[in-house]
Amino acid sequence: MPGMEVYGAEERKEVNDVLETGALFRYGFDELRRGMWKTKEFETEVAKFTGAKYAHAVSSGSTAVATILTASGIGMGDEIIVPPFTFVAPIEAAFLAGALPVFAEIDETLCLSPEGIEEAITPNTKAVLLVHMLGAAADMDGIMEVCKKHNLILIEDAGQAMGAFWKGKSVGLFGKAGSFSFDYFKITTAGEGGVTITNDEEVYNTISQCSDHGHTHQGDNRGMEPHHVMGFNYRMSELSAAVGLAQMRKINTIREANRKNKAYLKSRLQEIAELTFRAKLDAEGDSAATLNFFLPSADLAEKVVAQFIDDSVPGVAYWFTNQYHFINQWEHIKNLSFPAKLGVHHFGAPQDYKNLELPKSQDVMSRMVSIGIRATWSETELKELGDKMVNGIKKILE
Repeated sequence: MPGMEVYGAEERKEVNDVLETGALFRYGFDELRRGMWKTKEFETEVAKFTGAKYAHAVSSGSTAVATILTASGIGMGDEIIVPPFTFVAPIEAAFLAGALPVFAEIDETLCLSPEGIEEAITPNTKAVLLVHMLGAAADMDGIMEVCKKHNLILIEDAGQAMGAFWKGKSVGLFGKAGSFSFDYFKITTAGEGGVTITNDEEVYNTISQCSDHGHTHQGDNRGMEPHHVMGFNYRMSELSAAVGLAQMRKINTIREANRKNKAYLKSRLQEIAELTFRAKLDAEGDSAATLNFFLPSADLAEKVVAQFIDDSVPGVAYWFTNQYHFINQWEHIKNLSFPAKLGVHHFGAPQDYKNLELPKSQDVMSRMVSIGIRATWSETELKELGDKMVNGIKKILE
Protein backbone atom coordinates (compact mmCIF):
# COMPACT_ATOMS: atom_id res chain seq x y z
CA MET A 1 0.00 0.00 0.00
CA PRO A 2 1.35 3.45 -0.91
CA GLY A 3 1.47 5.09 2.53
CA MET A 4 4.22 2.86 3.79
CA GLU A 5 5.83 2.81 0.34
CA VAL A 6 6.65 6.51 0.37
CA TYR A 7 7.70 6.98 3.99
CA GLY A 8 10.89 9.02 4.06
CA ALA A 9 12.64 12.24 4.98
CA GLU A 10 9.47 14.33 5.16
CA GLU A 11 7.92 12.11 7.82
CA ARG A 12 11.16 11.97 9.82
CA LYS A 13 11.41 15.76 9.78
CA GLU A 14 7.88 16.18 11.19
CA VAL A 15 8.47 13.54 13.87
CA ASN A 16 11.79 15.09 14.85
CA ASP A 17 10.06 18.45 15.25
CA VAL A 18 7.89 16.87 17.92
CA LEU A 19 10.73 15.00 19.60
CA GLU A 20 12.84 18.16 19.81
CA THR A 21 10.08 20.00 21.66
CA GLY A 22 9.02 17.12 23.90
CA ALA A 23 5.36 18.11 23.47
CA LEU A 24 3.96 14.68 22.58
CA PHE A 25 0.42 15.46 23.78
CA ARG A 26 -1.94 17.20 21.36
CA TYR A 27 -3.35 19.68 23.89
CA GLY A 28 -1.63 22.33 26.01
CA PHE A 29 2.07 22.56 26.88
CA ASP A 30 2.32 25.80 24.91
CA GLU A 31 5.63 26.66 26.54
CA LEU A 32 7.28 23.53 25.12
CA ARG A 33 5.97 23.25 21.61
CA ARG A 34 7.39 26.44 20.06
CA GLY A 35 4.22 27.09 18.11
CA MET A 36 4.08 23.58 16.60
CA TRP A 37 0.71 21.82 16.73
CA LYS A 38 1.08 18.78 14.48
CA THR A 39 -2.38 17.33 15.13
CA LYS A 40 -4.05 20.63 14.31
CA GLU A 41 -1.94 20.92 11.14
CA PHE A 42 -2.83 17.35 10.20
CA GLU A 43 -6.54 18.07 10.64
CA THR A 44 -6.18 21.21 8.52
CA GLU A 45 -4.56 19.21 5.70
CA VAL A 46 -7.34 16.60 5.77
CA ALA A 47 -10.04 19.29 5.78
CA LYS A 48 -8.36 21.13 2.91
CA PHE A 49 -8.01 17.99 0.79
CA THR A 50 -11.54 16.70 1.37
CA GLY A 51 -13.27 20.08 1.37
CA ALA A 52 -14.72 19.45 4.84
CA LYS A 53 -15.47 22.34 7.17
CA TYR A 54 -14.24 20.33 10.15
CA ALA A 55 -11.79 17.49 10.69
CA HIS A 56 -10.85 15.85 13.98
CA ALA A 57 -8.05 13.32 14.44
CA VAL A 58 -8.43 10.33 16.75
CA SER A 59 -6.48 7.21 17.68
CA SER A 60 -7.73 4.94 14.87
CA GLY A 61 -10.24 4.54 12.08
CA SER A 62 -12.18 2.23 14.39
CA THR A 63 -12.47 4.84 17.15
CA ALA A 64 -13.40 7.41 14.49
CA VAL A 65 -16.47 5.30 13.63
CA ALA A 66 -17.28 4.76 17.30
CA THR A 67 -17.08 8.48 18.03
CA ILE A 68 -19.32 9.36 15.07
CA LEU A 69 -21.93 6.85 16.24
CA THR A 70 -21.93 8.56 19.63
CA ALA A 71 -22.13 12.04 18.11
CA SER A 72 -25.01 10.89 15.88
CA GLY A 73 -27.04 9.67 18.82
CA ILE A 74 -26.78 6.00 17.90
CA GLY A 75 -27.08 3.81 20.99
CA MET A 76 -28.87 1.08 22.85
CA GLY A 77 -31.42 -0.78 20.77
CA ASP A 78 -31.10 1.30 17.60
CA GLU A 79 -31.15 -0.77 14.42
CA ILE A 80 -28.39 0.25 12.03
CA ILE A 81 -27.93 -1.18 8.53
CA VAL A 82 -24.40 -2.48 7.85
CA PRO A 83 -22.60 -4.36 5.05
CA PRO A 84 -21.37 -7.97 5.23
CA PHE A 85 -18.19 -6.99 3.37
CA THR A 86 -16.02 -4.65 5.42
CA PHE A 87 -13.16 -4.82 7.83
CA VAL A 88 -15.02 -5.90 10.96
CA ALA A 89 -14.34 -2.64 12.88
CA PRO A 90 -17.59 -0.76 12.05
CA ILE A 91 -19.63 -3.83 13.03
CA GLU A 92 -17.74 -3.96 16.33
CA ALA A 93 -18.35 -0.24 16.81
CA ALA A 94 -22.08 -0.69 16.29
CA PHE A 95 -22.25 -3.54 18.80
CA LEU A 96 -20.17 -1.64 21.36
CA ALA A 97 -22.51 1.33 21.04
CA GLY A 98 -25.35 -0.99 21.99
CA ALA A 99 -26.84 -0.75 18.49
CA LEU A 100 -28.33 -3.70 16.63
CA PRO A 101 -26.57 -4.34 13.30
CA VAL A 102 -28.79 -5.37 10.41
CA PHE A 103 -26.84 -6.83 7.49
CA ALA A 104 -27.93 -5.86 3.98
CA GLU A 105 -26.85 -6.88 0.49
CA ILE A 106 -23.91 -5.42 -1.40
CA ASP A 107 -23.62 -5.39 -5.19
CA GLU A 108 -20.78 -5.12 -7.69
CA THR A 109 -19.95 -1.65 -6.39
CA LEU A 110 -18.56 -3.75 -3.46
CA CYS A 111 -20.62 -1.57 -1.10
CA LEU A 112 -24.16 -1.57 0.23
CA SER A 113 -26.61 -1.22 -2.63
CA PRO A 114 -29.64 1.09 -2.55
CA GLU A 115 -31.84 -1.95 -3.14
CA GLY A 116 -30.14 -3.87 -0.33
CA ILE A 117 -30.67 -1.00 2.10
CA GLU A 118 -34.32 -0.65 1.06
CA GLU A 119 -34.99 -4.34 1.68
CA ALA A 120 -33.37 -4.25 5.13
CA ILE A 121 -35.33 -1.26 6.49
CA THR A 122 -37.75 -1.90 9.36
CA PRO A 123 -39.78 0.48 11.54
CA ASN A 124 -36.85 0.35 13.99
CA THR A 125 -34.13 1.38 11.51
CA LYS A 126 -32.38 4.56 12.60
CA ALA A 127 -29.22 4.75 10.48
CA VAL A 128 -27.14 3.35 7.65
CA LEU A 129 -23.48 2.71 8.35
CA LEU A 130 -22.08 2.78 4.83
CA VAL A 131 -18.56 1.50 4.17
CA HIS A 132 -16.73 2.69 1.04
CA MET A 133 -14.73 -0.44 0.28
CA LEU A 134 -11.35 -0.84 -1.38
CA GLY A 135 -10.63 2.76 -2.27
CA ALA A 136 -13.74 3.92 -4.13
CA ALA A 137 -17.15 5.43 -3.39
CA ALA A 138 -20.43 3.57 -3.15
CA ASP A 139 -23.42 4.45 -5.35
CA MET A 140 -24.09 7.71 -3.51
CA ASP A 141 -26.93 8.90 -5.75
CA GLY A 142 -29.02 5.82 -5.06
CA ILE A 143 -28.07 5.55 -1.38
CA MET A 144 -28.80 9.20 -0.63
CA GLU A 145 -32.21 8.83 -2.25
CA VAL A 146 -33.10 5.87 -0.01
CA CYS A 147 -31.83 7.60 3.16
CA LYS A 148 -33.78 10.74 2.36
CA LYS A 149 -36.93 8.80 1.55
CA HIS A 150 -36.86 6.99 4.90
CA ASN A 151 -35.34 9.81 6.97
CA LEU A 152 -32.32 7.70 7.94
CA ILE A 153 -29.07 8.99 9.41
CA LEU A 154 -26.17 8.25 7.04
CA ILE A 155 -22.77 7.57 8.58
CA GLU A 156 -19.83 6.93 6.26
CA ASP A 157 -16.89 4.69 7.08
CA ALA A 158 -14.33 5.69 4.47
CA GLY A 159 -11.50 3.94 6.28
CA GLN A 160 -10.21 2.44 3.03
CA ALA A 161 -11.17 5.35 0.81
CA MET A 162 -9.10 8.43 1.59
CA GLY A 163 -8.72 10.17 -1.75
CA ALA A 164 -12.02 8.88 -3.13
CA PHE A 165 -14.71 11.25 -4.43
CA TRP A 166 -18.19 10.87 -5.89
CA LYS A 167 -18.94 13.39 -8.64
CA GLY A 168 -16.44 15.83 -7.19
CA LYS A 169 -17.46 15.48 -3.53
CA SER A 170 -15.27 13.64 -1.04
CA VAL A 171 -16.55 10.50 0.57
CA GLY A 172 -17.40 11.20 4.20
CA LEU A 173 -19.31 14.39 3.41
CA PHE A 174 -22.61 12.95 2.22
CA GLY A 175 -24.00 12.02 5.61
CA LYS A 176 -23.81 13.13 9.23
CA ALA A 177 -20.04 12.56 9.34
CA GLY A 178 -17.35 10.38 7.80
CA SER A 179 -14.29 8.56 9.07
CA PHE A 180 -10.89 7.67 7.62
CA SER A 181 -8.24 5.23 8.78
CA PHE A 182 -4.55 6.07 8.80
CA ASP A 183 -3.23 2.67 9.85
CA TYR A 184 -0.11 1.24 8.27
CA PHE A 185 -1.84 -0.25 5.22
CA LYS A 186 -3.77 2.77 3.96
CA ILE A 187 -3.09 5.13 1.07
CA THR A 188 -1.78 7.64 3.63
CA THR A 189 -0.64 6.39 7.01
CA ALA A 190 0.16 7.65 10.48
CA GLY A 191 1.15 4.16 11.61
CA GLU A 192 -2.08 4.18 13.61
CA GLY A 193 -4.75 6.84 13.58
CA GLY A 194 -8.06 8.04 12.22
CA VAL A 195 -9.83 11.23 11.23
CA THR A 196 -13.48 12.26 11.27
CA ILE A 197 -14.83 14.87 8.88
CA THR A 198 -18.14 16.72 8.85
CA ASN A 199 -19.76 19.96 7.75
CA ASP A 200 -21.93 20.04 10.88
CA GLU A 201 -20.43 22.21 13.63
CA GLU A 202 -22.52 20.63 16.39
CA VAL A 203 -21.44 17.12 15.34
CA TYR A 204 -17.82 18.25 15.16
CA ASN A 205 -17.93 19.74 18.66
CA THR A 206 -19.48 16.57 20.05
CA ILE A 207 -16.83 14.42 18.35
CA SER A 208 -14.07 16.65 19.71
CA GLN A 209 -15.42 16.38 23.24
CA CYS A 210 -16.35 12.69 23.19
CA SER A 211 -12.89 11.71 21.96
CA ASP A 212 -11.27 13.43 24.95
CA HIS A 213 -13.28 12.49 28.05
CA GLY A 214 -15.75 15.29 27.43
CA HIS A 215 -13.20 18.12 27.55
CA THR A 216 -14.57 21.20 25.76
CA HIS A 217 -11.07 22.62 25.13
CA GLN A 218 -12.17 26.07 26.23
CA GLY A 219 -9.75 28.33 28.06
CA ASP A 220 -6.16 27.59 29.02
CA ASN A 221 -6.68 25.43 32.13
CA ARG A 222 -7.24 21.89 30.86
CA GLY A 223 -8.67 20.55 34.09
CA MET A 224 -11.14 23.37 34.60
CA GLU A 225 -13.09 23.76 31.32
CA PRO A 226 -16.84 23.18 31.20
CA HIS A 227 -17.74 19.48 31.00
CA HIS A 228 -21.02 18.89 29.14
CA VAL A 229 -20.85 15.29 27.92
CA MET A 230 -19.21 12.02 28.78
CA GLY A 231 -16.47 10.72 26.54
CA PHE A 232 -13.47 8.46 26.46
CA ASN A 233 -9.82 8.62 25.41
CA TYR A 234 -9.66 8.38 21.63
CA ARG A 235 -6.96 11.04 21.24
CA MET A 236 -4.24 11.02 18.60
CA SER A 237 -0.67 11.79 19.69
CA GLU A 238 1.50 14.47 18.14
CA LEU A 239 3.90 11.80 16.91
CA SER A 240 1.26 9.95 14.91
CA ALA A 241 -0.13 13.24 13.62
CA ALA A 242 3.34 14.30 12.48
CA VAL A 243 3.58 11.24 10.22
CA GLY A 244 0.03 11.74 8.95
CA LEU A 245 0.74 15.39 8.21
CA ALA A 246 3.69 14.56 5.97
CA GLN A 247 1.70 11.80 4.27
CA MET A 248 -1.29 14.02 3.51
CA ARG A 249 1.04 16.42 1.72
CA LYS A 250 1.91 13.53 -0.62
CA ILE A 251 -1.59 12.25 -1.30
CA ASN A 252 -2.08 13.89 -4.70
CA THR A 253 1.21 12.42 -5.92
CA ILE A 254 0.31 8.99 -4.56
CA ARG A 255 -3.18 9.12 -6.04
CA GLU A 256 -1.88 10.16 -9.45
CA ALA A 257 0.62 7.28 -9.51
CA ASN A 258 -2.05 4.83 -8.33
CA ARG A 259 -4.43 5.87 -11.06
CA LYS A 260 -1.79 5.60 -13.78
CA ASN A 261 -0.71 2.14 -12.64
CA LYS A 262 -4.27 0.89 -12.18
CA ALA A 263 -5.31 2.18 -15.60
CA TYR A 264 -2.47 0.26 -17.22
CA LEU A 265 -3.31 -3.02 -15.49
CA LYS A 266 -7.02 -2.63 -16.20
CA SER A 267 -6.29 -2.00 -19.87
CA ARG A 268 -4.31 -5.23 -19.98
CA LEU A 269 -7.08 -7.22 -18.31
CA GLN A 270 -9.65 -5.85 -20.73
CA GLU A 271 -8.06 -8.17 -23.28
CA ILE A 272 -9.97 -10.97 -21.50
CA ALA A 273 -13.63 -10.90 -22.48
CA GLU A 274 -14.77 -13.10 -19.61
CA LEU A 275 -13.82 -10.51 -16.96
CA THR A 276 -16.04 -7.74 -15.62
CA PHE A 277 -15.01 -4.88 -13.37
CA ARG A 278 -16.34 -3.00 -10.36
CA ALA A 279 -19.72 -1.42 -11.11
CA LYS A 280 -20.63 2.29 -11.02
CA LEU A 281 -17.04 3.33 -10.44
CA ASP A 282 -16.52 7.08 -10.62
CA ALA A 283 -13.22 6.94 -12.49
CA GLU A 284 -12.42 10.59 -11.81
CA GLY A 285 -13.06 10.09 -8.09
CA ASP A 286 -11.28 6.76 -7.68
CA SER A 287 -8.36 6.71 -5.25
CA ALA A 288 -7.19 3.69 -7.27
CA ALA A 289 -5.99 1.79 -4.20
CA THR A 290 -7.16 -1.53 -5.67
CA LEU A 291 -8.10 -3.14 -8.96
CA ASN A 292 -11.12 -5.41 -8.59
CA PHE A 293 -12.55 -7.77 -11.19
CA PHE A 294 -15.01 -10.64 -11.39
CA LEU A 295 -14.74 -14.09 -12.93
CA PRO A 296 -17.79 -15.91 -14.28
CA SER A 297 -17.80 -18.36 -11.32
CA ALA A 298 -16.41 -18.83 -7.83
CA ASP A 299 -14.44 -21.87 -8.97
CA LEU A 300 -12.63 -19.84 -11.61
CA ALA A 301 -11.94 -17.03 -9.16
CA GLU A 302 -10.34 -19.44 -6.70
CA LYS A 303 -8.19 -20.93 -9.44
CA VAL A 304 -7.06 -17.50 -10.66
CA VAL A 305 -6.08 -16.50 -7.12
CA ALA A 306 -4.10 -19.71 -6.70
CA GLN A 307 -2.38 -19.12 -10.06
CA PHE A 308 -1.53 -15.54 -9.09
CA ILE A 309 -0.01 -16.73 -5.82
CA ASP A 310 2.05 -19.34 -7.68
CA ASP A 311 3.23 -16.63 -10.07
CA SER A 312 4.13 -14.25 -7.20
CA VAL A 313 1.61 -11.59 -8.23
CA PRO A 314 1.84 -9.01 -5.40
CA GLY A 315 -1.14 -7.80 -3.41
CA VAL A 316 -3.63 -10.45 -4.55
CA ALA A 317 -6.64 -10.90 -2.27
CA TYR A 318 -9.62 -13.23 -2.27
CA TRP A 319 -11.84 -11.50 0.28
CA PHE A 320 -14.47 -14.24 0.20
CA THR A 321 -12.35 -16.37 2.55
CA ASN A 322 -10.71 -13.56 4.53
CA GLN A 323 -11.16 -13.92 8.30
CA TYR A 324 -11.68 -10.23 9.06
CA HIS A 325 -13.42 -8.76 6.00
CA PHE A 326 -16.38 -10.97 5.13
CA ILE A 327 -19.28 -12.22 7.20
CA ASN A 328 -18.75 -15.91 6.38
CA GLN A 329 -15.82 -16.06 8.80
CA TRP A 330 -17.27 -13.90 11.61
CA GLU A 331 -18.03 -16.74 14.00
CA HIS A 332 -17.69 -14.42 17.01
CA ILE A 333 -20.56 -12.31 15.66
CA LYS A 334 -22.71 -15.26 14.65
CA ASN A 335 -22.33 -16.71 18.14
CA LEU A 336 -22.50 -13.33 19.91
CA SER A 337 -19.16 -14.19 21.53
CA PHE A 338 -18.51 -10.91 23.30
CA PRO A 339 -16.71 -10.47 26.64
CA ALA A 340 -19.52 -8.24 27.95
CA LYS A 341 -23.27 -8.12 27.44
CA LEU A 342 -24.30 -5.72 24.68
CA GLY A 343 -27.52 -4.44 23.18
CA VAL A 344 -28.26 -7.69 21.38
CA HIS A 345 -28.21 -9.60 24.66
CA HIS A 346 -30.95 -7.33 26.00
CA PHE A 347 -33.07 -6.55 22.93
CA GLY A 348 -32.35 -9.70 20.93
CA ALA A 349 -30.59 -9.85 17.58
CA PRO A 350 -32.67 -8.34 14.75
CA GLN A 351 -31.50 -11.13 12.43
CA ASP A 352 -30.48 -14.75 12.79
CA TYR A 353 -26.78 -14.08 12.32
CA LYS A 354 -25.92 -17.80 12.20
CA ASN A 355 -28.25 -18.50 9.29
CA LEU A 356 -28.28 -15.16 7.51
CA GLU A 357 -29.01 -15.38 3.79
CA LEU A 358 -27.39 -12.76 1.56
CA PRO A 359 -27.23 -14.49 -1.83
CA LYS A 360 -26.25 -11.42 -3.86
CA SER A 361 -23.36 -10.64 -1.55
CA GLN A 362 -22.22 -14.27 -1.55
CA ASP A 363 -22.22 -14.33 -5.35
CA VAL A 364 -20.35 -11.04 -5.71
CA MET A 365 -17.69 -11.90 -3.15
CA SER A 366 -17.11 -15.46 -4.35
CA ARG A 367 -16.31 -14.28 -7.89
CA MET A 368 -14.15 -11.26 -7.06
CA VAL A 369 -10.37 -10.99 -7.20
CA SER A 370 -8.53 -7.91 -5.90
CA ILE A 371 -5.07 -6.56 -6.59
CA GLY A 372 -3.55 -3.90 -4.35
CA ILE A 373 -2.06 -1.08 -6.41
CA ARG A 374 1.39 0.27 -5.61
CA ALA A 375 2.41 3.82 -6.41
CA THR A 376 6.10 2.95 -6.76
CA TRP A 377 6.06 0.32 -9.50
CA SER A 378 8.50 1.00 -12.31
CA GLU A 379 7.38 0.69 -15.93
CA THR A 380 9.28 -2.59 -16.19
CA GLU A 381 7.66 -3.98 -13.05
CA LEU A 382 4.24 -2.90 -14.25
CA LYS A 383 4.64 -4.56 -17.64
CA GLU A 384 5.89 -7.78 -16.03
CA LEU A 385 2.95 -7.75 -13.67
CA GLY A 386 0.49 -7.19 -16.51
CA ASP A 387 1.99 -10.13 -18.40
CA LYS A 388 1.75 -12.38 -15.34
CA MET A 389 -1.87 -11.49 -14.69
CA VAL A 390 -3.07 -11.84 -18.28
CA ASN A 391 -1.16 -15.07 -18.88
CA GLY A 392 -2.29 -16.52 -15.55
CA ILE A 393 -5.96 -15.83 -16.20
CA LYS A 394 -5.79 -17.12 -19.76
CA LYS A 395 -4.17 -20.31 -18.49
CA ILE A 396 -7.11 -20.89 -16.14
CA LEU A 397 -9.73 -20.06 -18.73
CA GLU A 398 -8.28 -22.24 -21.48
